[in-house]
Amino acid sequence: MSEGLFPRERAVVAPGAVHVPGWLSLARQRELVDACREWGRGPDSYRRTVLPGGGVMSVRSLCLGRRWEPYRYLDSVGVELPDWLAALGREAVVEAYGESGGLGGFSPDTALVNFYGAGARMGMHQDKEERSGAPVVSLSLGDSCVFRLGNAENRGRPYRDVELVSGDLFVFGGASRWVHHGVPAVRPGTADPALGLAGRLNITLRETGW
Repeated sequence: MSEGLFPRERAVVAPGAVHVPGWLSLARQRELVDACREWGRGPDSYRRTVLPGGGVMSVRSLCLGRRWEPYRYLDSVGVELPDWLAALGREAVVEAYGESGGLGGFSPDTALVNFYGAGARMGMHQDKEERSGAPVVSLSLGDSCVFRLGNAENRGRPYRDVELVSGDLFVFGGASRWVHHGVPAVRPGTADPALGLAGRLNITLRETGW
């Protein structure tokens, strides 16, 4: 059995899509989990999003900064996007692409925090409500998941599955900015007990361009 014997390697999964395993230390992960709990205490709280067709998402979400609802951004702000979290997003883009990255900087003005409880998943979709073509920064906390990175034309193949573990960074921009992606499975009980989290948290930072 080789699982856990070899370090997971940084990988360019597709053009513009970079996976950096273990980017966040355990201490930083715990800080983020604590912050996610605090944000959920108000004035907004985590809730299941109701889609225009009447479906209800299985994840529970909270928006920081510019408020998102399917499928648009509003002018209002619920919970403020902290400067330190925006700065972490900029650090992530530098980690993925280098100091310049050819992207002209990254100025996130919104973050979506998704909590995956028992049985939650995320169907294939595109993040296309943003006017900006800046990359999406994804931070994983808690249980591991299967992250599916697809193509820009449809929700089916070709796609590639990547395991995201607590502390991992995934950035997708450039040629991969508008591809379909989703989370078909979360692996319960895989989080480090020291994190104090049952389930999975995912923080995605975005630059809306609005």
